[in-house]
Amino acid sequence: MAYEQILYEVRDAIATLTLNRPEALNAWTDVMAEELWQAMHAAGSDEAVRVIVLTGAGRAFCAGGDVTGFKSAGDDSAFPRSLLHKLPRAYDFSRRPDYQSRAAYFPAIGKPIIAMLNGATAGLGLVHALYADMRFAADDAVLTTAFARLGLASEYGMAWALRNAVGHANALDLLLSARKVRGEEALRLGLVNRIHPREELAEATHAYARELAESCSPLSLRMIKRQLWELPFQTLHEALIADSADMMQTNLSEDFEEGKLAFKEKRKPRFKGR
Repeated sequence: MAYEQILYEVRDAIATLTLNRPEALNAWTDVMAEELWQAMHAAGSDEAVRVIVLTGAGRAFCAGGDVTGFKSAGDDSAFPRSLLHKLPRAYDFSRRPDYQSRAAYFPAIGKPIIAMLNGATAGLGLVHALYADMRFAADDAVLTTAFARLGLASEYGMAWALRNAVGHANALDLLLSARKVRGEEALRLGLVNRIHPREELAEATHAYARELAESCSPLSLRMIKRQLWELPFQTLHEALIADSADMMQTNLSEDFEEGKLAFKEKRKPRFKGR
C-alpha cells in the first residue's frame, strides 16, 4: 500500500512506522490516522515482522492534532460524523472492544510496539505514545498533554492510559497543568521507559527491538502483551485462571520445544511463533 503521510519499512524483523509530516512537526490528521491503522495491522499480520517501532520524521514525534483542521462540534460540516467514517471503529468480536477504536487499538496488535519519541510529543502524539507498549525517548524530547492549555478536555482515553502509566496523582498533575516534561523527569514518572541522547536514540531503540525479535518467542511476546493489557479489567483470580490457560498452551507449543533445545545446545533459538 502507498502512503501519503507515513513511511513503512521492514528490516531485521522490525517494522518501523514513521509519521511523515516533518514540516508540520507530524501534526495529526485524519489521513495519518487511517494510514497508521492500516500500517499497524499490516505489520501485525506479517509473519516477517516481530516488533514494531513507531516514530516521527524530522525533529518531532507528533506535536498534536493539526489545529488548522480543527472544527467545532457545532460546525455544519458535521464534526463527529466526518471522522467516524474515516477512522477505525470496533468490529472484531474476537478482540476486547476497549482496544479497537481510535488510538486505543495499539494493545490489540499482537506484537510489541515501541514508541520512539525523537522530539516534541504533545496532545494526540502523547495519546498514541501511551498506547504503545514501551516508550524510548530522546533526552531532550518535550512531552506534554497540551489539552488544558487549548481549552479542551482529555480525549481518546488519555486520562485512563496516563493514569495506567504514571499513577493517579501524576496523571492529574500532567493533565491539569499541561506542563512540559522531558528527560530524567519523564523517566522518573514512568512516562517513558528509557532515555538516550538524541543522536543515539534510533540505534538504541532498534538494538532493543532486534534483541526481542531474535531471542524471544513471537508466541510468548504476543501472549505476554495480551496478559498485561488485560489486567486493568481482571481480578487477581481471573488473571490466575487466564495465565494458567496460557501456560498450558505454551507448554504444548513448538516454540517451547525449540526454546528447550536451543538452551540445551547453547545456541540462539529459531522460533516460529507457534
